[in-house]
Amino acid sequence: MSKLCAILLSALILMQSFNFGTDDVLQLDELLEHASFHKQEYGDNFFVFLSKHYGELKADHSKNHQEEQKDHEQLPFQCQGHASTLIAFLSHPTLIYTNEIQILDRTESNFHYINFYSSLHEEELLQPPKQA
Repeated sequence: MSKLCAILLSALILMQSFNFGTDDVLQLDELLEHASFHKQEYGDNFFVFLSKHYGELKADHSKNHQEEQKDHEQLPFQCQGHASTLIAFLSHPTLIYTNEIQILDRTESNFHYINFYSSLHEEELLQPPKQA
């Protein structure tokens, strides 16, 4: 059972590293349907179909077949999203502020102490026995 979990977790991590989402997996039936359309209409095999939609023939195919554009948008793995973050710290010598920091010495204090506990030694309730 642990081997099966390890294999499934590894497959999930592999899919995520290829940037496959669940919506892409759910659209695989549309990919196969459009591939069968290309086989019937143009006589393309699956590798030519992949080249026309994801490879080097993509630009020519999308230019020549504008009527299929709606079907092409429904195909999986069409995500063109890219997010990147660039953080740059620039230090320019003229932008350094040289204002002096003034330290204020306050003599007032806002401190009040109340003893919230009492000691039994002060009230003399429990005394050790005294020698006579």
